[in-house]
Amino acid sequence: MKPHVVLYKSLSAPLMQRLEDHAQVTLIEDVKSPGGLARLRDALPQADGLLGASLKIDGPLLDLAPKLKVISSVSVGVDNYDLQDLTRRGVQLTNTPDVLTETTADTGFALIMASARRVVELANMVRDGQWRQNIGPRHFGSDVHGKKLGIIGMGRIGEALAQRGNLGFGMPVLYHSHSRKPAVEARFGAQYRSLEDLLKEADFVCLTLPLTADTEGLIGAAQFALMRPETIFINIARGKVVDEKALIEALRNKQIRAAGLDVFEQEPLAQDSPLLALDNVVATPHMGSATFETREAMARCAVDNLLAALAGERPPNLVNPEI
Repeated sequence: MKPHVVLYKSLSAPLMQRLEDHAQVTLIEDVKSPGGLARLRDALPQADGLLGASLKIDGPLLDLAPKLKVISSVSVGVDNYDLQDLTRRGVQLTNTPDVLTETTADTGFALIMASARRVVELANMVRDGQWRQNIGPRHFGSDVHGKKLGIIGMGRIGEALAQRGNLGFGMPVLYHSHSRKPAVEARFGAQYRSLEDLLKEADFVCLTLPLTADTEGLIGAAQFALMRPETIFINIARGKVVDEKALIEALRNKQIRAAGLDVFEQEPLAQDSPLLALDNVVATPHMGSATFETREAMARCAVDNLLAALAGERPPNLVNPEI
């Protein structure tokens, strides 16, 4: 008998066919709606595997799934899951870490460029018919080439961002991470810094680290106070790594020059968020991996992970290997 998979993310026709060749599939669309959540709860008692994204799978849901062997998350971040609880229950968790590295780094560098050169603000000025003469100092931006790129969290995405900055724009790279990265230091001349020293020195402070108990609220008022008025702050990590109120105050008070943000404490970002009233903010809708190619590659990786686990094999991207 085929294992039962509960799918709460739409797949392309080829991936759906591949999944159905190996499993009985229950597809739940709009899983965050009341009806969708009810259908999920009804399906969980028979589930051997789950595949989806952007839904918190907590203890009460897991209690409904006594047969569950694996959750295949179509994401690199795993902050929607309690790893200790999953391991205790004997449930494998997998993610899709490698396939979104390059496109997320592209997004990070797009935010660097857009924030430094005030691309969105000035493009809107043209669109609104306000471009009536050559722009002057009031609309000048900042150069990117040659500036110090500070990266907090030197994992795959941090390294890809360093490559773009150092090799493409001649930017000296400073980084802070939980451990030294000799290969990155050798390849890009990257220099390790304490968090405090990086915040003081970098022209661009870029977050690329995961959300954990240790990193939640890592950047707050005290950290923004260390930055210079010329600093541009970029977050492509997770919104809760930053105290958003402190960020808003730092931007309002010109403690820092600008911010490029793809993630927020609450998503979607509320229309009345003070961030949207600030001209020195570029805000994008958590689009770091949002390309046709990358999302299909992520889904393909998630299907690979799921089917391997259901076949009794070690999945390629197992997050809790201690299981």
